[in-house]
Amino acid sequence: MTRMTARLSVRVAAAAAPLLLLPWAAGPAQAHGAPTDPVSRVYACSPEGGAAARSAACRAAVAANGAPFTAWDNLRVAGVGGRDRRVIPDGRLCSGNLPAYRGLDLARTDWPATRLTPGARLTLTYASTIAHTGTFRLYLTRPGYDPAKPLTWSDLPERPFAEVTDPPLRDGAYHIGATLPADRTGRQMLYTVWQNSSTPDTYYSCSDVVFPGRARAAGAATGTTPAATAPASSRPRPARTAGSPPVSPTAAHGRREGRPEAAAGDGSPVVDATRDGSGVSAPLLAGGAAAVLLVTGGAALALRLRRR
Repeated sequence: MTRMTARLSVRVAAAAAPLLLLPWAAGPAQAHGAPTDPVSRVYACSPEGGAAARSAACRAAVAANGAPFTAWDNLRVAGVGGRDRRVIPDGRLCSGNLPAYRGLDLARTDWPATRLTPGARLTLTYASTIAHTGTFRLYLTRPGYDPAKPLTWSDLPERPFAEVTDPPLRDGAYHIGATLPADRTGRQMLYTVWQNSSTPDTYYSCSDVVFPGRARAAGAATGTTPAATAPASSRPRPARTAGSPPVSPTAAHGRREGRPEAAAGDGSPVVDATRDGSGVSAPLLAGGAAAVLLVTGGAALALRLRRR
C-alpha cells in the first residue's frame, strides 16, 4: 500500500509540475517587463533594486506612491494603439498616468542613473517576465532637458532614435541595440515605449542617464558632476549610494564584481554602461521562481517516496 501511495504521489507531482509554470501561476499579476540596463526608475526603486532602492529619490518615490514598486514589470496601459502623445498627459510619462506608479513622475535631479557615452553603441536590456511580440521605441530627451522639471512630450523628439520590432528573447530579456545621439551632455532621460502586438498593452519606462559633457555648467545646474568618458574596454560598474557598499541595481540577481564603483556629484547612484552595451541578466518573476522551487522540491519529494 505504501509503494502504491508513493507511485501515486510521483504521478500527481509530475502532472502538477507543468501547471506550476503557467503564467497565471507565476504571480498575482500578469506582469511583463521593464528595462534593467540602463536601469529604469521602476526597477531601480523596486525591492529588486539593491542599493539604488535605498537612494533618496527612490525613498521619496515610494512615499509618494504610497506603496513599494513590487510589480516593477507591470507598468502598462491598454488600448493606446500608438496614440501615446494623446493618451499619456505631460508630467505623467514615467508612470504612464497610472496612479499605482505616480511616484515615478517626481521631478528630481538625483534619480539612480546610468553613465553613457555620447555617440556610442548601446544595448538596452529589457527584462521580460512574460514574452510578447511588439515594437520597442527608444527616445532620448532633447539637448537642454531640465530634469528638475516634470518630463513632457516636448522634451522628447518626435521620432525615436531607435525602433526595433520583435527582437528575440534571450536569457529572460530583450536586447535592443542602437547608436546613441552624439550631442547630449549631463543628465538626460532615456524613454522606452514597448507597444505590444500580441496584446492591447503599451509599456512605458524612464531610465535616467548621465553623459560626460563639453559643458560642465549644465551638469552643475542639475546637481550632477559629469564623469570622464569610459573607455571602450570598460565594464559595467555597480551603482552606489553615499555611505553604502558598492552594489548594482540588479544586486538581487548577481553582483558585478571586481569593478570600481562610481557616483554622481550629488551622491546619487550612477552605473557605467559598457560601450558595447552588455546588459545585465534579466531577473525571474518572484512567483515564477517560486514555481521552479516548488517543482524542484516536488521532484525531490517524489524521489524520496520512490526509494521507500
